[in-house]
Amino acid sequence: RVMRGGKKSLAERIVYAAIDKANEGADVVDPLEVITRAVENAKPRVEVKSRRVGGATYQVPLEVAQDRQESLAMRWLVNFAQARKGVPMHVALGNEIRDAAGNTGSAVRKRDEVHKTAQANRAFAHFRW
Repeated sequence: RVMRGGKKSLAERIVYAAIDKANEGADVVDPLEVITRAVENAKPRVEVKSRRVGGATYQVPLEVAQDRQESLAMRWLVNFAQARKGVPMHVALGNEIRDAAGNTGSAVRKRDEVHKTAQANRAFAHFRW
């Protein structure tokens, strides 16, 4: 997700530095646990998809598949880290991971927005197929 233009070694350095940065203030010994908790907290359980029924388009809430949940969570973490301008990527990604692990931050807020949209449109759930 972090790699741009095929620069794998740069992406690896950014990710490993971000893991170190995210684990700095944590009391957890295993750095992988912080990342796992961050991705788990950012995963959306439901989302809305557009369905066209009789000339009208409805936002229909659907459950999200497990692989898509992880993909969206990682995408949101990286994209919100990239959106933090004026901060090196490894620092921004580390902060985003730490925030998500603590159930705060932009990726968790995005998940909450997606859930809120699905909740608001649950009246159209009968259009799912």
